[in-house]
Amino acid sequence: SNNAGVDNFGLGLLLRSKQIKRMISSYVGENAEFERQFLSGELEVELTPQGTLAERIRAGGAGVPAFYTSTGYGTLVQEGGSPIKYNKDGSVAIASKPREVREFNGQHFILEEAITGDFALVKAWKADRAGNVIFRKSARNFNLPMCKAA
Repeated sequence: SNNAGVDNFGLGLLLRSKQIKRMISSYVGENAEFERQFLSGELEVELTPQGTLAERIRAGGAGVPAFYTSTGYGTLVQEGGSPIKYNKDGSVAIASKPREVREFNGQHFILEEAITGDFALVKAWKADRAGNVIFRKSARNFNLPMCKAA
């Protein structure tokens, strides 16, 4: 998912049972447990723009280790220093690192690394024993690229 969802559904259930150590997300949503865990230092959070998140996943599935994008240039995404994890006292334990910057044809780009996983939890409309799945409607959004990236 690209966000933390709600308290008692989807990722909210995994958060409540403390099965998520780090989230790479484009939106934090209205999940109170997510907020509590992040601010208390129990959860690492890397915020990334929506399109960049989708492309990082797609790149991982295609075997592309990294790519350049202009999205995020001139922001904390590029400059680094955004809190990823807090200490219990509220100080920053882990901050994001600055991104490599390159210029192509007079335009600035930052290097983003692909996302891969050992497995992907997906929700499909239909599946068979061989692992073939059919997604419907908005379920095609991140499920298909995550299958390829895992």
